[in-house]
Amino acid sequence: MPHWIRAWQLLLLAGLTLLASGCGKPEAQNYAPHYAETRQDRTIYRFAVHPLYNPEMLASVFGPLTDYLSERIPDAKFKLEASRDYAAFEDKIRRRSVEFLLPNPYQTLLGQLNGYHVFAKMGADADFHGILIARRDSGIHSFSQLKGKTISYPAPTAIAATMLSQKFLQDHGIDVSTDVTNLYVGSQESSILATYHKQSDLASTWQPPWRNFIKAHPEEAAQLVVVWETPPLINNSLMARDDVPAGIVKQVRAVLLDMPNTTAGRAVLQKMGMYPFATADDRTYEPVRQFIRIFSREVRPLDTYERQPGQRGRQD
Repeated sequence: MPHWIRAWQLLLLAGLTLLASGCGKPEAQNYAPHYAETRQDRTIYRFAVHPLYNPEMLASVFGPLTDYLSERIPDAKFKLEASRDYAAFEDKIRRRSVEFLLPNPYQTLLGQLNGYHVFAKMGADADFHGILIARRDSGIHSFSQLKGKTISYPAPTAIAATMLSQKFLQDHGIDVSTDVTNLYVGSQESSILATYHKQSDLASTWQPPWRNFIKAHPEEAAQLVVVWETPPLINNSLMARDDVPAGIVKQVRAVLLDMPNTTAGRAVLQKMGMYPFATADDRTYEPVRQFIRIFSREVRPLDTYERQPGQRGRQD
């Protein structure tokens, strides 16, 4: 027999031996990849938060909240949705393009006209007030010094950081339509930075963004000082679109209100720099409607979002 045929037979025999021994092994070793449960049947709910921060900061602050909800509500997954500015966020309300909202009190009235209903709110109403910030080297300490100055705000429809501040200035003898230049810069942080960079003489914002700015930019914050604070109003609401199943809304409310009672919930609230959530409904925001009427009459014209017959709204 030729040598090469004999070698081939030996190789074939060795291969068959290995194959046989492999077939005899138990199936305990399973090399198939392991997949975690994906829950493809979960309904995705979009959760839009008004532009408290730029989109990146908003994701870092509110992302843990939507993750927390998704982990505790088996049939739902919540996806945070940012908006580039206040106008874009308000357009989402008008188009009803998201299921859940965290709007400011003024946008809450707009939500009510478009079929959204309040089911909870951010706590600590005392925190919901405007603050006016100047550079430490500005020398600003009296209202009379503001005439001819520039004031930066996030947006015309930011209620704590714009409307409360403008009403406060109006009440102290500054006509915000003629005595000062109003600079709307798109976000809370941009308003603060405008004063830091001397693009404005005074920055208007409110407490949570100012606290976050101090933590994120301590050197810049050290060169700024809070000159005035306004009286408070009702804090931001949480709203659900009227076609979201009532059971899901109840679960979201229950999870949010229970956050202070869990270690993970307290950690999320601490990361967000927020107080616990509180109970609320549509009626909670009637004082805001009254404030908007006064603001529109005494400061500058503003849509008061009065519900008309036939418009979307609470049916019960």
